[in-house]
Amino acid sequence: MSPSARVVGGVVFLYFIIALEVLVMISPFAGFFYAAFNPVLLFLTSSTATRWLGGFFLPHMVTPPGALLRSVRVAGSVLFVGGVIAFLACAAQVYWSKLARRGPVQGGLYRWIRHPQYLALAATGLGLAILWPRFLTVVLWAVMVALYRILARDEERRMTKQFGEGYQSYQAATGMFLPRPVEAVLARVSWPRGTWERTTLRLALLFAVAVGSAFALRAYTVSKLPVWSVGAVTALPVLPADMAPVSHRMEAVLDMPEVHERLPAGTALLAYVLPVEYVMQGMIADTDPTWRLYQRHQTLPMIADWVVHPFRHLEGGHAAHMHEHGDLAAPIGGGLVRRIIFVRVETENEDRSPAALFSMTAARRPLFFADVDFHASRLLRVQDLGPGTGWGNLPTPMF
Repeated sequence: MSPSARVVGGVVFLYFIIALEVLVMISPFAGFFYAAFNPVLLFLTSSTATRWLGGFFLPHMVTPPGALLRSVRVAGSVLFVGGVIAFLACAAQVYWSKLARRGPVQGGLYRWIRHPQYLALAATGLGLAILWPRFLTVVLWAVMVALYRILARDEERRMTKQFGEGYQSYQAATGMFLPRPVEAVLARVSWPRGTWERTTLRLALLFAVAVGSAFALRAYTVSKLPVWSVGAVTALPVLPADMAPVSHRMEAVLDMPEVHERLPAGTALLAYVLPVEYVMQGMIADTDPTWRLYQRHQTLPMIADWVVHPFRHLEGGHAAHMHEHGDLAAPIGGGLVRRIIFVRVETENEDRSPAALFSMTAARRPLFFADVDFHASRLLRVQDLGPGTGWGNLPTPMF
């Protein structure tokens, strides 16, 4: 293996380890993984210059608001599954050709592009960046794609030396990563003549588009979040259908004595409104050991459901799955029962706008949760919370 291939392989391995964090974090191996990775995240979030790398740019704990964000989330699953299938199909072609000593593969996807495996890996990586949308994942994806191009150039030099004019004819008839007609159109863009300058500009453009798109999606997400506010409290329903009862009954909930006495004065509060058995509540606060998902034994079913059914885990699908295995008790109370997790948010200048509450620079601390029957305006349970999440001090999604 050439030195460039080893470098690319190392970056690809690092990318997929970090991008598959969601798989590891709900597995029994979460403790080992975060023993190494969490110090990196905490280091990144300790500085204002790098804090954004640990942040999330798409909704992950609430139903994506609007058709655009829902489409992006579905695209993540399609890219991930489609990329894996395409990569495996191309890999099978390559290894069969090597075993049969037939020379370079030129059938299937290789009929139109010379490096469909790299394209498939890039699509898989982009899908993962949408499925687990940390900014760090996007940055590593851009680095990975740039290195694919370097590795592809190196491979083509070796293939030309080995197969001569036959491979050069194949190069002339196909595109590198896209079909030839598409690359011909892109080639009309006026790039600098120098190889170094052209490469640098392309890398900068790739990074700017990838990271810029992520920031744009984050700003769009925050602007579309379905929030309700009164005084210092801003409520965010996980399910869109809960906005109506929140709008009509939330003020009465805040006036309940056991709730009101726990509301600190003079500080912004964010209240997540969610089903009592909402599977991802451990990412907001450590409400119960039940929601430390790495202590469950449902890793593969939950991951499959998360990929194939993009929104079911937000609507109780995982809780229902756990019920089938006898893992959870039935919901308490009756009517429309919801758990409200109150989180204190320290913002600059005590700004209580959604942009400030969900800012990556804001400090957040869980305070308590209240289980409420909204239909009956009845408090069923209230419990104070510790400062961390179900994963301790791990930086988790904000929306």
